[in-house]
Amino acid sequence: MVNKPNSNKARIRRHQRVRAKISGTTDCPRLNVFRSLNNIYAQIIDDTKGQTLVSASTLDKEFEGATGNCEAAKKVGLLVAKRALEKGIENVVFDRGGYLYHGRIKELADGAREGGLKF
Repeated sequence: MVNKPNSNKARIRRHQRVRAKISGTTDCPRLNVFRSLNNIYAQIIDDTKGQTLVSASTLDKEFEGATGNCEAAKKVGLLVAKRALEKGIENVVFDRGGYLYHGRIKELADGAREGGLKF
């Protein structure tokens, strides 16, 4: 019998390896990404205080259109960048959450860079 590998368990292990090296500070917080089948979420987190500074997702009231594609991810990236700049955050560390830097994750990062975040 062939066992199917648990892809979410593997993602969590990759995320733990990344988080061992990356943490957000007050000067340079962490831009965290979570991707589900239907939605994408982004948070800017200060790990020293354990506090979410800014968040955006496809579930926000301002968001319109399809929620599970690359175009939606780019809009979320632009939205989180806009909200971060309003709070005075320019520099962040990108945390891809154990996902491959490809597809929706890459589009969110590109949108955040277009919006004015530096990482």
